[in-house]
Amino acid sequence: MSRPAPWCGAALAGIALCLAAFSAAATNPDPPTPRELFTDLFDAVQSEQVFGDSKTFADAVPTAAPAEIMARFASAHPVGREALKRFVDENFSLPAPLNVAAPPAETIGIAQHIDALWDVLTRSSNTPPAYSSALPLPEPYVVPGGRFRELYYWDSYFTMLGLARSGRHDLVEHMVHDFAYLIDTYGHVPNGTRSYYLSRSQPPFFFAMVGLLDAQDPAAAYARYLPELRREYAFWMEGEAGLHGAHRRVVALPDGAVLNRYWDDADTPREESFREDIDLSRRSGGNARQLYRNVRAAAESGWDFSTRWFADGKTLESIDTTEIVPIDLNSLLFGLEQAIGAGCGRTGDARCVEEFKRRAAARQSAVDRYLWNGALGVYHDYRWTRREQVPRISAATLYPLFVGLADPSQAAAVAATVSRELLEEGGIVTTPLVSGQQWDAPNGWAPLQWIAIAGLRRYALSAEAESIACRWMHNVNRVYGESGKLVEKYDVTAVGRPGGGGEYPTQDGFGWTNGVMRELMAEYPADLGSAARGCENTGRDANAPVATQ
Repeated sequence: MSRPAPWCGAALAGIALCLAAFSAAATNPDPPTPRELFTDLFDAVQSEQVFGDSKTFADAVPTAAPAEIMARFASAHPVGREALKRFVDENFSLPAPLNVAAPPAETIGIAQHIDALWDVLTRSSNTPPAYSSALPLPEPYVVPGGRFRELYYWDSYFTMLGLARSGRHDLVEHMVHDFAYLIDTYGHVPNGTRSYYLSRSQPPFFFAMVGLLDAQDPAAAYARYLPELRREYAFWMEGEAGLHGAHRRVVALPDGAVLNRYWDDADTPREESFREDIDLSRRSGGNARQLYRNVRAAAESGWDFSTRWFADGKTLESIDTTEIVPIDLNSLLFGLEQAIGAGCGRTGDARCVEEFKRRAAARQSAVDRYLWNGALGVYHDYRWTRREQVPRISAATLYPLFVGLADPSQAAAVAATVSRELLEEGGIVTTPLVSGQQWDAPNGWAPLQWIAIAGLRRYALSAEAESIACRWMHNVNRVYGESGKLVEKYDVTAVGRPGGGGEYPTQDGFGWTNGVMRELMAEYPADLGSAARGCENTGRDANAPVATQ
């Protein structure tokens, strides 16, 4: 692939020309995945567990053309883990792990450490190696860290919050350009910039990223990226016209309202978690393709995995993600509808303004009818196949506050419920249930803390917002002081412990933790070093045990 024009990113006025030039340079905008290139070899390597992490081989770079490697494989016919490992070593370059060095003994402050990490986590991939699973991007970007060596969709918004606070507006602008390029090239933002992620997206935060470009006048930024915003919206709403039941990411409800669900266009094992998905299918004993689709849809949600998606509320084998209309996704699409309307207003397109005003109002009304539980003061997910709310609370209940979908009374009720059910010593817990999955108790995640804090502040619930911010900062700062690391997730039931659970070990780096922490330190500087000021218990006893299944 040829390199984009050297003036790409030089000025906002050149965005459209830059992206067009880079798209024209793309020789294969829909490249084959590693399993499509190396089917029998791929299946053998993953099934024999040649690598502890299935993602390792999915990210490996072949050192010869796939046809040549497969001919060698057929001739050598390696059998068993050791023979396969030798064959892979001879024919592939394996990805090197990213090790983020801990600060020196004379510990530097956490803000200084985060600012230094941005360059460590910055990558460029405008010309990926031949036959690599990596997708090209025109401009530099920040990766999360650890096993996550590529650009990820929803992670990046929270990373960009911190980049802006660190004065790295260059990287914020570069990354918005990259996401616009992905939408223009593939029709959507993939989960991550690997060929095996192209069949799904992630929570649609692109509009929020664009808003960061002009905090004083976000409508002006929306207007500049209006084609990409509208194209992403079309991706999520594809099939809505005349819909009965569900199609891809849209669901028609009994009264004709249309809301959205998570989906994946593939129904095979995830290549980055191939062995894990095969094993899960064997344990479940059900329809394998349906299970793979639901697992993949949960990966699109970003919450992989959580009892939110389990039919029995307990086990991964019962996963039914595609049967659920989730509150977080529909809140973000409400935000996208409002952003498109604002951008159209700035360009003088009155018809578009009216259309998206109508769309946002219809979504808000449907959310109130199907996902709001006034008796409990909470937004629930909705299982459309059974026509009932999923009677479990999660931190996703705060998303309507983040985008302004809730009315003031709903926001106040959610704040009270969250303080009572989800507030812990070290921040907001993801769900109250302990399941062994990483998107359940006792874990808290940086993006969910920010959604909560920003949402509560939007409704002038300042004390509740600061309590969460203070608890979370104290937790992150304690782990940093003891380990010199910022990690992917934290145990919020007791301050000072990294989180755990899930398919892989807790990673350090870490993009969205760095971003949210850097932003909160600027917003609440007095709370950083103390667990007392602003960290009052505004709900239930922070030391009370969380529920178990």
